[in-house]
Amino acid sequence: MRFTRKLRLLVTVGAAAGAVALGALATGVANSGASAPSGTLVAAEGPGAAPNYIFPYMSCTYFSVDNINQFEDLMYRPLYWFGLGNSAAIVDKPQVGAQAPNGLSLAAAPVFSNGNKTVTINMGNYSFYDGQAVNAQSVLFFLNLYHSDPSAYCGYVPGYGIPDQVSSVSSPNAKTVVINFKAAVNPGWITYNYLSEITPLPDAWDVSGANTTSTCATGTYGAAATDTACKAVVTYLQQYAQTTSNYTNTFWQSGTDGPYLLKSFDNLGNASFVPNPKYAGPVKSSVAEVQLKAYTSAQAEANDLRAGLVDLGFIDTSYLSKPAPAPGKVGPNWSAISNNYNIVASAGDWGMDYAQYNFNPKNPFAKYLDQLYIRQALQYAVNQTGIIAKLDKGYGLPTWSPLPPTASASIGQVPKNMYNYDLKKSASMLASHGWKQVHGALLCEKPGTAPSDCGKGISKGNRLTIRFEYGTGTPAFTQTVETMLSAWNTLGIKTMQIGEPFNNVISDCAAHATNWDVCDWGAGWIYAPDYYPSGEWGFVPGASFNIGDYNNPKMTAIIKTTTFGTANLTQYAKYFMQQVPVLFQPNAFTPSEVKKNVGVHDIGFTPNPLQNFNPEYFYFK
Repeated sequence: MRFTRKLRLLVTVGAAAGAVALGALATGVANSGASAPSGTLVAAEGPGAAPNYIFPYMSCTYFSVDNINQFEDLMYRPLYWFGLGNSAAIVDKPQVGAQAPNGLSLAAAPVFSNGNKTVTINMGNYSFYDGQAVNAQSVLFFLNLYHSDPSAYCGYVPGYGIPDQVSSVSSPNAKTVVINFKAAVNPGWITYNYLSEITPLPDAWDVSGANTTSTCATGTYGAAATDTACKAVVTYLQQYAQTTSNYTNTFWQSGTDGPYLLKSFDNLGNASFVPNPKYAGPVKSSVAEVQLKAYTSAQAEANDLRAGLVDLGFIDTSYLSKPAPAPGKVGPNWSAISNNYNIVASAGDWGMDYAQYNFNPKNPFAKYLDQLYIRQALQYAVNQTGIIAKLDKGYGLPTWSPLPPTASASIGQVPKNMYNYDLKKSASMLASHGWKQVHGALLCEKPGTAPSDCGKGISKGNRLTIRFEYGTGTPAFTQTVETMLSAWNTLGIKTMQIGEPFNNVISDCAAHATNWDVCDWGAGWIYAPDYYPSGEWGFVPGASFNIGDYNNPKMTAIIKTTTFGTANLTQYAKYFMQQVPVLFQPNAFTPSEVKKNVGVHDIGFTPNPLQNFNPEYFYFK
């Protein structure tokens, strides 16, 4: 669904056995970690991808894997937990009752009724660190914030789901939330793309300034007074969350209902956590401390691997001598660390890998990207299989569809790839639309809007130029970008390369700026916390993560059949591929490194397709 766009990088080793089809419910894992926690688990952060935001109601500037899945979720648990091990589904459904054990989700499975116009949520038995129950009011607090200022949250899509399709929200008792919709909704879509985004919040955060309490959490949903109060809370907390030196204070700790409390945090993104003694989940921490260690480059992290200074890390494929035999399988490890570490790899993320095009009408170069034939020519010039084989050492899969490679046919059929690498076809498409290479530059020789012309807004003599911003710090990805741009250069396309750290790139790209034409943070999109891979999150007008300002009425109409209606995603995937509103690129799986003295309770290692990080399952042998 929407853009849970978790942007990728980092060690994402989760634990569980067997995939669960999207939409299914899996049972919880037996309680572990009965003995006293011991040892410090050190995990590497992705280069330039350190966490830098703590409030779980955020704009697209901060909406990334490193902030959500691998930082906030350790402290502040979402209403429903999706993905453990190689599953992208709801992991478990706790029963409700005073003596019932909790699962990873904070509530029982949602119950739809009234012809799918009503959903009822029954809360489990969690508490915040300050002692307040995680109850109906905690959920209403988030929903009130969302109604008051939806554009402040990156998951918002005008006219879709929550809050725009909601007619009312009520709480008949302290444990129950009832949401009524204006019309029937697709239960799977609402559960996986909207209920999934809710993070219950503590009353202690109901403030609009220092020592200034508010009435947002207790207000009536949709009332003008509630909206006024909540908008002030959103403004204050989002601003307060930008001061990282406050992250370990009692204010932010008060809202902890997850397995860990934040012990320390610095302005580089280094973080340490200790077990939350009040955590009511099914698995308690076996380690006494979890440290997230920040890096500016893959080389710096590799040096720490060589020295044995991290327990969970990643390895850039440039260090590997031989390729993986198949997706999900591993080849030989880096010889310098193979005595101390086991290498593990993913068989595919629950997402798609792409770089974003900028269609903003104020972008002076959007006139080129507006032309379908130019986007198709650019795509034909990306040698995905070659990049995966040579640069990614076989750790990856090509991307040509918005559907995850492991999506089941019941969700939608992945279309047949129409963009196999073909530089001759690229050159032919450009030449047939009035472009000619002159001294190595591609110039428009036939301006106009006829089928054989350059296209609307392109003048005679214009040189096809693209400004390409990308994330630095990982050699394999930098080489991927250079390989793609080198191929474009042979076609006569001029590229202006802008390399920035990961967090800078996503901030630039999310700002709807006009100083880039292609934005490539190096991972595309993970469907989380919007897990159903429909397209409203980034490809309908007004969507918070429509950072490229894409607007195609036919695409919007097709998307609506999968959200307001119950059509599967087959037609959407096929049309999306044909239109290439993004630059598809190889979905590289950065291999993870696990120290040989690290184990996982009950189950083995397997990278999580949502890039979740569950350190409470780890222990030292």
